[in-house]
Amino acid sequence: MQKKGELVSYRPDIKVVDCTIRDGGLVNNFEFSQEFVKDLYQTNIKSGVDYMEFGYKASKELFDVSKFGKWKFCSDDDIREIVGDNDTDLKISVMADVGRTDFKNDIIDKANSPVDMVRVATYINTIPAALEIVEYCNKKGYETTVNIMAISKANDPDLDDALELIGKSCVDVIYLVDSYGSLYPEQIRRLASKYLEAADKYNKKIGIHAHNNQQLAFANTIETLTMGVSYLDSTVSSMGRGAGNCPTELLLGFLKNPKYDITPVLKFIETHINQLKADGIVWGYDIPYLLTGRLNQHPRDAIQFTADKRTDYSNFYQYLFDKDI
Repeated sequence: MQKKGELVSYRPDIKVVDCTIRDGGLVNNFEFSQEFVKDLYQTNIKSGVDYMEFGYKASKELFDVSKFGKWKFCSDDDIREIVGDNDTDLKISVMADVGRTDFKNDIIDKANSPVDMVRVATYINTIPAALEIVEYCNKKGYETTVNIMAISKANDPDLDDALELIGKSCVDVIYLVDSYGSLYPEQIRRLASKYLEAADKYNKKIGIHAHNNQQLAFANTIETLTMGVSYLDSTVSSMGRGAGNCPTELLLGFLKNPKYDITPVLKFIETHINQLKADGIVWGYDIPYLLTGRLNQHPRDAIQFTADKRTDYSNFYQYLFDKDI
């Protein structure tokens, strides 16, 4: 596929989506202070970020409210406490996980909500259920995305069928998600090409959500960007599950649109991210995540290995390797 940009290109169709609260919430059970979230909201406005994802619309019937911070559930009232009427250019998004969201009760008409976009997370085998949520949210007035997780585990025929099905739906954006941080640039190019062909056929946009297990989240993000992917997920200081994501400060520093400014992000890191790390919250690239990424496995074992403060990397690698036999 013909590239749609070079390193010095300016692309007005690019949208930066900040996922710090949602993906970062998986690191600390969404226990962010009100000040943290308010300051991140203001930081995103000042930095020119296009969307801020506040968290999940998780069902309170399925998850114990006492065990998570409020951004696991993202009530409209809680979001409004941060954004008010959100009279800014920054749009608000939330994520609805297939099978974990009571969307018919918890997602109201867009006219009465501060939320602009609902992102629906699905595995390839639950896409029909994802499209039910998309159609519901579309009728309610929201922008929508379908985020196909763990795409590195999908085979080509299944993915082709999925992209056809999603392409024919009312969804606005289709996301390529490297959940395990296992994909290399050559692989991400091939997948992005497949997604972009579907986008051209059905007039959709394509997004990228990368994980940093092999320190390739930024590289893979900008590689797909030059091909025509336009919705780019990032988190401040790469804060996200396990190895984290594409760092916002790297991405904003790379993009050529003059509206993007990394200085407010740097100030936020000084004030808030450094304090989280000092408080013992752990995320980011490390050997255990490299190993699960290399073997294309879910990082749950690496997360536990890190939590246990283990350093027997060779034993861990053998354990992971034996799981695939």
